[in-house]
Amino acid sequence: MTQPFSVTKARAQFPALQQSHQVYFDNAGGSQVLGTVSSSIKSYLEETNVQLGASYNVAKQSTEIHGKGLAAAASFMNAEPDEVVIGPSTTQLFSNLSLTLSLPPNSTLILSSLDHEANISSWVRLARSQNHTIKWWTPTSTNTSPILTPSNLRPLLDNKTALVCCTHASNVLGTIHDIKAIAEEVHKIPGARLCVDGVAYAPHGEVDVKELGVDFYSFSWYKVYGPHTAILYASPSALSTLSSLGHYFHTGTSLTTKLGLASASYELVAAIPAIISYFGSSPPERKLFWEGVAAHEERLQGILLGCLREREDKGVVIWGVREGKREMRVPVISFTVRGRGSRSVVEGIERRSGFGCRWGHFYSKRLVEEILGLGEEGVVRVSLVHYNTEEEVREYVKVLDEVLAEV
Repeated sequence: MTQPFSVTKARAQFPALQQSHQVYFDNAGGSQVLGTVSSSIKSYLEETNVQLGASYNVAKQSTEIHGKGLAAAASFMNAEPDEVVIGPSTTQLFSNLSLTLSLPPNSTLILSSLDHEANISSWVRLARSQNHTIKWWTPTSTNTSPILTPSNLRPLLDNKTALVCCTHASNVLGTIHDIKAIAEEVHKIPGARLCVDGVAYAPHGEVDVKELGVDFYSFSWYKVYGPHTAILYASPSALSTLSSLGHYFHTGTSLTTKLGLASASYELVAAIPAIISYFGSSPPERKLFWEGVAAHEERLQGILLGCLREREDKGVVIWGVREGKREMRVPVISFTVRGRGSRSVVEGIERRSGFGCRWGHFYSKRLVEEILGLGEEGVVRVSLVHYNTEEEVREYVKVLDEVLAEV
């Protein structure tokens, strides 16, 4: 029988957690890497580091390894290999996508003000270059916890809507948005596409692009326990409409052929199967793993959010959903302290401990400044994943108490 999730066993798979006194609470910026991933990269570079597609033996091995990596990456999203492309980052992949996406004249693009700039800036440039209109999806009715919903999207949609862009989970607020319901609303408009940034969600749960009904979906593997690379999915109907950035003699119809530009590092793609194996070798094992992760992360964020609520009389302000229910949020938790800059709070924590958390807007500058009304120092963000422990969270709160007690 498959064993239930164990944080102790999980931590044993990450070399950095065995050899450092650093406590990693900045996982939304980049998670730690599995030991099997590091070994895969080393093995590829030492044994099969040649160009793909040649007929000699090592090249055949390298080509096969790369194909298995791409297939594993696609399987994580319930996609086919020809529907995905690997690239340096989500930002870069969205930028490449914007160069191949041709929209009808005088189209409307709906962009979320809650998003990381990765899913905004490329579309702003596209609108300017093709003279399209931008509408901003800016929920304002929930004070400290704005959320994207089909109901607050609906008034923005019309027959000129060609593209809607939003995040699956906020990288500042942790809020999970109902992407399936949003996709259904978007697709009531003939020809309209939905582009989703899944970077903040993917480390915390399974992604099924077919079930979600999205047209485009991207996330970064270096935030999902792997190397510094990313993946983009395009639905078959959306893929068929994209032009190609490739050389004129590259006439394939896969997303890699159209957008790849040889930007996928072979050694990093070779390591992706190790990530997928970590989640489980079969669908039942993966289901059990993610259920265990969800339960563990719910406990982690429940402890931290509860402690922060208890300190609201000391000036703590929680941004995002205040409860720890896993179906509502991932454990990316942001707060501020009245009368204190977020930078001074983080630096106070760092002086006293080995905790690594951060302050700022985290590239969601429009959200932090325009919606939350905060200044340049933004929020204090604590971003947890499944290898963090309850003991770490409780110790963090003790250190925070010392900082709050400062005159």
